[in-house]
Amino acid sequence: MPISPIDLYRDVLPQTDCGDCGFPTCLSFAAKVVSEQLSLTRCPHLSPETVADYEDRLQEQYAEHKWVKRDTAQDALQWAKERSARISLQDLPGRLGGELVAGEDGPAVRLPYIGGDVLITEQGMHKADGTELTLWEQVLLYNHWAQGGEREPSGKWLGFQELPNTVSKIKTMQTQVYGPLAQCCAGRGEELKRAARELGGEDWTAELESGDAAVFLPALPRIPVLVMFWDRDQEEGFGAEVKFLFDQTVTEHLDIESILFLSEQIRKLLCAHIGRENTKGHKEGTWEAG
Repeated sequence: MPISPIDLYRDVLPQTDCGDCGFPTCLSFAAKVVSEQLSLTRCPHLSPETVADYEDRLQEQYAEHKWVKRDTAQDALQWAKERSARISLQDLPGRLGGELVAGEDGPAVRLPYIGGDVLITEQGMHKADGTELTLWEQVLLYNHWAQGGEREPSGKWLGFQELPNTVSKIKTMQTQVYGPLAQCCAGRGEELKRAARELGGEDWTAELESGDAAVFLPALPRIPVLVMFWDRDQEEGFGAEVKFLFDQTVTEHLDIESILFLSEQIRKLLCAHIGRENTKGHKEGTWEAG
């Protein structure tokens, strides 16, 4: 039978709550050992024989994923990979854009992705410059692989709240994307435009004549994003505001969770580029805060 935290606490640990393991109680330590694979050697009051006996049993338990705390990113990645398996790699350029190229281990799809291209193979995916993608970036791209429709963008833009099934996500979009990006860009509309160009985007401010800045970002070949920015007005007491617009076809290519994650990635990249420019300007004595 699998060893539960109670079993470990009752049958193995000293039950003294001494804190020598770094946790306030023996039970909290037992929970970490069982659910997060923390080593029993953290408890200095166990004999080497006891540790060896139970470590072997726990390793078998971990391998069978019993009582182990689930890694949501790994679970999501596995699910996304299973979804994408029904669509062949060779079909991706026609569905997602990009091009089929010869990779080191066989055919690969080179897919433009905001901030740099991605190489997708049967074995996995990574950025074209060799750096790794995060687990959640892989989830995003595998979901796009699985769901990606073939329609090109229509040119009709919709706000996030206008997309279906976003009611429960609007607050998250505001707190994780709009609010932080507005704060980052306040008083720096020109730097937002510059950051967008560095990420392969375009300045659409003059064409749209709406807001203090409007930048077009080709996040993925079939998924453009339009970032609208209204700067703060200190005299009127208005703070800076940001809004993302998506092509009406976006839900044919990504689910809502993936759209939200992509938005967070765009926010991080834009703020990173603006922050880098600010740091450079400050060092050179050319930038003044505010």
